[in-house]
Amino acid sequence: MSFLGNLIWLIFGGFISGMGYIFGGLLTFLTIVGIPFGTQAIKLGVATMTPFGREIVISKEADNPLNMLFNILWAIFFGWEIAISHLLHGLVLAITIIGLPFARQHFKLIPLALFPFGKELR
Repeated sequence: MSFLGNLIWLIFGGFISGMGYIFGGLLTFLTIVGIPFGTQAIKLGVATMTPFGREIVISKEADNPLNMLFNILWAIFFGWEIAISHLLHGLVLAITIIGLPFARQHFKLIPLALFPFGKELR
């Protein structure tokens, strides 16, 4: 069932959305300071392409002070816009019964979009 959900997700916007994250992540690689943020953007792009059948897992180094600092910077500069985008898309999709599984995936991606350092989608 997750294969079918991911296939429909990719056809109706997941591929374009994921490629946007990956392209943005590659652009942040142009600066030395942006490399950790670019890595997280690419991770988020890959997670956005196939969210069905996956869950957010908190890694062991999530409590690292550097991860906490990077999460705060990410949330201020990038994360809140991405999280609001997933929230709005999820609310629109939740209007219909057919859209509910897709809305659930958008809601699942919100914590990862807001604080990606120290989290993975497996």
